[in-house]
Amino acid sequence: MCTTTSRTGSSTPTGRPRSAEADRTDRADRTSSPTGTGSSTRTGRPRSAEADRAILDATRAALVELGWGKLSMGDVAARAGVAKTTLYRRWANKNELVVDAVAVLFDELELPDLGGLQADVEGVVQQFAALLERPETKTALMAVVAESTRDEALRGRIRAAIVDRQKRLVVMGRHRAQARGELPPDAPGAEGEAAAARAVDLIFDVIAGAVVHRALVSGEPVDARWAAEFTAVLLGGLGAIGQAAPPG
Repeated sequence: MCTTTSRTGSSTPTGRPRSAEADRTDRADRTSSPTGTGSSTRTGRPRSAEADRAILDATRAALVELGWGKLSMGDVAARAGVAKTTLYRRWANKNELVVDAVAVLFDELELPDLGGLQADVEGVVQQFAALLERPETKTALMAVVAESTRDEALRGRIRAAIVDRQKRLVVMGRHRAQARGELPPDAPGAEGEAAAARAVDLIFDVIAGAVVHRALVSGEPVDARWAAEFTAVLLGGLGAIGQAAPPG
């Protein structure tokens, strides 16, 4: 295997010179703690956010170009300009790495405040659909979901890093709608909290399931008209089909 040594004495497996920033990152990682969903047992200098971004960007690019089967930690490290050991200090395997690379994309989603629950839901549905149209999101999400059918630990990481984190949008939307008087307040006490949690789970499943199926399974567009009609059914039930106002 051909290697190239930088002035600091480090090399990449592809023959590309490594940057001084990458060398600094590796030295910092020797004393820094892992992030993500793992636990921290070491102390020292904080890890480099710039290196994290480079690694996650490289992961998505490699996945689009190579596919799940050919993606390797070594290839990601070479693309990001860091040592492979740097990746393994952060992620135990490529499953964890790809999930985190997808999760940061979904963290871009925001719940718009458009003055009403119908408009807010339509807005986040269209944001979600636009995110799924990006090649790196589509490829990475479908790859990890397919792999998770054979890997229970991976499924749990998807749930923790993507699904549970994005339920924040549902929680925020319900609270906002309750403050406007568009939804009834939650019942008090433990039973009310449990009922609210079940409602959040169900709303998330309905929205995410419908948009993912429409965009990635059926391959149909999630345009303004579809978002308006879907939201009308979500808020008004089956009787609202065909009653949604056309998008402006």
